Amino acid sequence: MNDRKDPILYIVIPCYNEQEVLPETSKRLREKVQTLRQSGKIDADSRILFVNDGSKDATWEMVQKLHEENSVFSGVNLSRNRGHQNALLAGIAVAAEHADMIVSMDADLQDDVDAMDRMIDAYEAGNDIVYGVRSSRQKDTFFKRNTAQLFYRMLHFLGAEIVYNHADYRLLSRRAAKGLLSFDEVNLFLRGIVPMVGYQSTTVTYERGERFAGESKYPLGKMVAFALEGVTSLSVKPIRMITMGGLFVCLVSLGMLIKAFVDYANGNVEPGWTSVIISIWVLGGLQLFAIGIIGEYIGKTYMETKRRPRYLIESVLLDAAEQEDTPGRE
Repeated sequence: MNDRKDPILYIVIPCYNEQEVLPETSKRLREKVQTLRQSGKIDADSRILFVNDGSKDATWEMVQKLHEENSVFSGVNLSRNRGHQNALLAGIAVAAEHADMIVSMDADLQDDVDAMDRMIDAYEAGNDIVYGVRSSRQKDTFFKRNTAQLFYRMLHFLGAEIVYNHADYRLLSRRAAKGLLSFDEVNLFLRGIVPMVGYQSTTVTYERGERFAGESKYPLGKMVAFALEGVTSLSVKPIRMITMGGLFVCLVSLGMLIKAFVDYANGNVEPGWTSVIISIWVLGGLQLFAIGIIGEYIGKTYMETKRRPRYLIESVLLDAAEQEDTPGRE
């Protein structure tokens, strides 16, 4: 796929308050890059790129120290916290200027770094996108395992093209990365956008481990918000379902009106307020729910029309030659 004998690899890792995991993460990734270099799979100019997403701890200071000690480590420091997806996209934008292929993964290294070998093999076989897919969810809690499967099935039902049990562990060729960066939307849900890029793709399965230090950056509240972001970013089917639901309620109401006239004509009318109150609450709840979903779409449209930058880069740690072509805003 490339004229170079050994392709340049950039490993992009978004970081938010990761000072507890960074020492072990950097050690494992450095060893992996060294192994890949020695085996001739990647070029000596390959890098590990940490993206600091406005961390409040010493994450960025640790990245700076790593860069000073070993040039294999590079860094991008965002001006403020912009969220995991924007931080990941910022790293991909920087890496795409220098790398032939880009692997994205989380800083906690729950994703198996050894699966990278098979990803690179798949890239060499002609694939522009290689998805890291979990082989099982046995290590998840019962609640997380079942809600995750429900989430994927719901997205599939709503018409979104998404890879089951895939998060953000993937390999992108430079061509695929450039294609991804051409998507201008502010409301990012990369798991759903990457399949839209097209190009030849495949999957690599791996066993996901447990977080070895620190706390998860996705508690229940954030997971729910992330799921809502995915649904409203990838499909307009909820709006259509609201329309069909409204039509159904209208038909039921018409039927009840006809029944009321028939009962009145037959003298079977029984006064009572329970049924009236229940119907008011049910219809009121449905209306508020519908307004909320419509409001989500209106809010997203508003954010898209503002055309605000998805992120701003405060500083970049790269070699002098690499830093000249680095984008600073997107």
